Amino acid sequence: MQIVETLNEGLKRAYTLTVTAKDIDARVDEEVKSIAPQVRMPGFRPGKVPANLVRKMHGEALTREALEKSVRDGVDKLIADNKLRPAMQPSVELSEGYEPGKDAEVKVSLEVLPVVPTPQIEGIKLERLIVEVSDEQVDEAVNRLAAQTRNFEDAAEGHKAGEGDQVVMDFVGKVDGVAFEGGTGSGMSVVIGSGKLSPGFEDQLVGVSAGEEKTINVTFPEDYGAKNLAGKDATLDLVLTAVKQPAERTVDDDFAKQLGLESLDKLRELLKSQLEQEHGNLTRTFMKRRLLDQLAAGHDFEVPPSMVEAEFNQIWAQLQHEASHEEDPAAALAEMEKDRDDYRTIAERRVRLGLLLSEIGQANGVEVTQAEMNRLIGQAAQQYQPQDRERFVEYVRSDPMAAAQLRAPLYEDKVVDFLFSTAEVTERTVDRADLEAAIESEEGDLHVHGPGCGHDHDHDHKPAKKAAAKKPAAEKAEAAEPAAEEAKPAKKPATKKAASAAAEKAEEGEAAPAKKAAPRKKSAKTEG
Repeated sequence: MQIVETLNEGLKRAYTLTVTAKDIDARVDEEVKSIAPQVRMPGFRPGKVPANLVRKMHGEALTREALEKSVRDGVDKLIADNKLRPAMQPSVELSEGYEPGKDAEVKVSLEVLPVVPTPQIEGIKLERLIVEVSDEQVDEAVNRLAAQTRNFEDAAEGHKAGEGDQVVMDFVGKVDGVAFEGGTGSGMSVVIGSGKLSPGFEDQLVGVSAGEEKTINVTFPEDYGAKNLAGKDATLDLVLTAVKQPAERTVDDDFAKQLGLESLDKLRELLKSQLEQEHGNLTRTFMKRRLLDQLAAGHDFEVPPSMVEAEFNQIWAQLQHEASHEEDPAAALAEMEKDRDDYRTIAERRVRLGLLLSEIGQANGVEVTQAEMNRLIGQAAQQYQPQDRERFVEYVRSDPMAAAQLRAPLYEDKVVDFLFSTAEVTERTVDRADLEAAIESEEGDLHVHGPGCGHDHDHDHKPAKKAAAKKPAAEKAEAAEPAAEEAKPAKKPATKKAASAAAEKAEEGEAAPAKKAAPRKKSAKTEG
């Protein structure tokens, strides 16, 4: 096989591989010898079919397979011989006009990872903003939890439903006067003011009484799951079977026991711990952004355009998804277009930071142990049905890119923790509002990607002129640290878990961990 370099410009490389007809034919001969014993043909004993007949029967398929293997081996060889670190999967193209029996000319093009300058991590200074949890904050959390878990009791006869009341109803939904499939039900309950139903629905229940019949108007959202109803106006014929008012809720030991805890003191301890964890996550987010700002400011090197393009496409897809859920999707998309160049700059920053974090981690011996990896795989498998978990585990263990994607957030956290340990850190006590304001002043956060981490997740800045704009989905997902779940208390009994979950929901502003992605096909990204 002949390998000739045709381009060496910046991070771009191109080569021409020539696979000779002789090499291909030799591979076909080897494969014929391998499969001949298993070939069956009338008139011949098993395993005695002549090689020339086997070649005649399967020659075309064997030649195609031999060529593919030769090309794969050739690409692997040129990468190894030239000590290349591909940024993305190489592009391989067979020259037009190839015919079996002739030499095959293959064009290979790729971008390589840059040589990252030795990271400058000395002299990093960070501030840790500490938020202490007061008794008053714990009281508020307990009261919110009590309000969320309150019971309802039948209101007095003739009582007209108002804010905070629960209305129970049977209903029949119609579009253009015709009942639609799935639009009939009974015993549905809703708390007026909860905002759980379509805009305007709950407002039309104000003033109703038990036993009353009422027809209300609704408009299904444009992104409604049932396509035949999306964006359509409908009516709901209601029969109000009950109106209930919130029952008095006494916050005491009995209340805590209903949530699976021993006492009110234990509930307060749990809620305080969760508040401290939230504050700790916010503190880490603030420090991490400041850390990355300093790294970005102190390092500038060329990054592979293909990686930037892939990163930009991911950002853009997330923004388009969020825009589609705005009240005016067209206007939201038009606003996005104005800042397309800014988001491409963000993509470049993400990639550069990812490469930098990877280099820092490798240079300082940061790694994810096999035990940690096993734990990550086990945790990720829990999101699937029991019958699919083993298949997911096998998928991750057999696909290096899937494993890299799963390992990435933890690897990044460990690199960041290492940098925190080497930085000069001062502390200052603030209240939660000040900490949240400090984070918001950082103009948001986005993911970064680095080959050493597979798909790293980190923070980045939005363009300054978009400071007042609504955060895109990419930023919301990263409001919580990737390792937030790791920091949660150990697994609790079911009843205590229920109490914990209710308490978490009660905490306004809590950043929920981002959902994990389902198994995907192999990524084009390659570890460096």
